[in-house]
Amino acid sequence: MSKKKRKQRQAAPAAPKKQRIEFVARPFAGLANEEDLVAMMQIIPAATATVRLAKEYGGQDVQLVTLLPELTQGLKRADGEVLVALQTTMHSGDASRDVAAAVLATLELEEGSGLLMNGLPEPGERLQDILDPAVEPVVSVRETFDFWLGAEEAKAPEAVEQLEHAKEEIAPTAAVPGVPHAYWCRINGKEFVRWVRGEDEDVFFNAFARVHAARASDLEEGARFIGAFRACGLAIPVWELNRGTEAEELTAPLKAMGERLDAALADTTPLDAEARRAKAGITSRQVNL
Repeated sequence: MSKKKRKQRQAAPAAPKKQRIEFVARPFAGLANEEDLVAMMQIIPAATATVRLAKEYGGQDVQLVTLLPELTQGLKRADGEVLVALQTTMHSGDASRDVAAAVLATLELEEGSGLLMNGLPEPGERLQDILDPAVEPVVSVRETFDFWLGAEEAKAPEAVEQLEHAKEEIAPTAAVPGVPHAYWCRINGKEFVRWVRGEDEDVFFNAFARVHAARASDLEEGARFIGAFRACGLAIPVWELNRGTEAEELTAPLKAMGERLDAALADTTPLDAEARRAKAGITSRQVNL
């Protein structure tokens, strides 16, 4: 290589280095219905929730959904409906930034197009920046992925076949009546309930340790606490239920558990030795999602 060419090569500007996003332990904090957004991202197989963009971002309604075909991040259906998935393979360390980036990119798509982003987003707008805070997302648990398709698309035989095939992967799931953010499910012939709590995870685990130490952590006879998830900065305790238990039967026992937890949360004294042992046992069985 000549000196001139070598100098030209050395003088070429380097590609700008992408900015990394700071990790956010509780990415949906400050959003209305934070707990259910976490539930949609982590424990509900099929659900939708309508959110509204702030006026400066167009003011239109967008559907946040659990999952889209082939792990697509966004979809603008042929009828113009905008869907953005919470369950994807894109994880920058700030789930709120990831979803907001997908929302803004999906808005720009042509109708009938899907979004598959290359690489992670850089720092920018988060859901807290682009959503109308006056509109609370209400989760609708679904039995199928029929929300993937508009009315005309759903008439196609191949589309019906695709939905039927996808339905086989959905574990039966239902919201517990009267208990916000609690979800019953049936997996491999067994029933469970998972309750997304709104307290900071460490605050919750301290309180639940008091309940567990008092031998009051089971929902009812035979419905035992088996562990907890940590997800997006929140705790999700899990109980295995008596065989055949349905979601409607859990309202009373979960409300009673809520009263025990409220009493434990109000206790600000240091954990005693028994509660510390209980907490150690609980955290040893937790799973990070």
